[in-house]
Amino acid sequence: MTFNSKWVQLAVLLALIAILPLFFPSGYYFRVGALIFVNAFSVVGLVILIGYAGQISLGHAGFAGIGAYACALGPEALGLHPALAMLLGALVSAIMAALIGKPILRLKGYYLAVATLGFGILVSMVLTNERALTRGPDGMEVAELGLRDFLKGVGLKLSSGEFWYLVCGLVLIVGVWIALNLFNSSTGRAMRALHGSEVAARTVGIDVAQVKLQAFVISAVYASVAGSLLSLQNRFITPDVAGFMHSIEMVTMAVLGGVNSVLGATLGAAILTLLPQVLTVFAEYEQLIMGLVMILVMIFLPRGLLPSIAAKLRGRGE
Repeated sequence: MTFNSKWVQLAVLLALIAILPLFFPSGYYFRVGALIFVNAFSVVGLVILIGYAGQISLGHAGFAGIGAYACALGPEALGLHPALAMLLGALVSAIMAALIGKPILRLKGYYLAVATLGFGILVSMVLTNERALTRGPDGMEVAELGLRDFLKGVGLKLSSGEFWYLVCGLVLIVGVWIALNLFNSSTGRAMRALHGSEVAARTVGIDVAQVKLQAFVISAVYASVAGSLLSLQNRFITPDVAGFMHSIEMVTMAVLGGVNSVLGATLGAAILTLLPQVLTVFAEYEQLIMGLVMILVMIFLPRGLLPSIAAKLRGRGE
């Protein structure tokens, strides 16, 4: 089996998730690890949309906001368990993506980017301005998931950081497994054909509009689940989760690691989540250094970190 095998990639990811805690000096690192997994999960959804289907979105944080606020509003307004609220948020995001996807996915290039950006801004404005429902910029508290207490009752005592590291890691494994299976499925092959050429894809009988919509809906569900996990982990959420900068961060993570590679995008999410933690010692130069790192990667490793490094290693091996 080669490294491109889905089982090898899953094994590598699972091994990293299992081994890394052995090197954590404190519980804080479990929190950082869980945040990396949440970001990576949302970015895997963008790999399906951008890397597989070749469609851009600058408003996917809007779906993360829907998922996050579903976990806040579901238990409070509807009396739902937080897990059911997460599923409700994913369903609402899927329906919303299907409704808005039909008209905006007819657009191409920067027209599509601006249209998706408009959706993200709209969701952010609603969450900010509907104070009676969302508490506006002050944010909302999120109910406890309750699963940690259940595990404690059966003898498995985990700290909050350890619990969320485990949950988010398992969710990421499932998300990566789905994305890797999709890659070689008939739907995945249709998406990749569409990415290569819409005209050619249409010529061989692929329903281009339907395939675009499928990629958009799937990636929206990924973003929604990531937003739900973030809100449940932090027990608090603000409209920033649906903000423009969050969308840009998601796309940047995907591009930095390799937008055509599931593991590459996961690596990009890890790097851009860790860099602010590492660069805090440089205080006011933090953003400057992050920008410089990203520019250098795009110049010298234009396909993204993991695919470019893998290509160089294959060339050296030959």
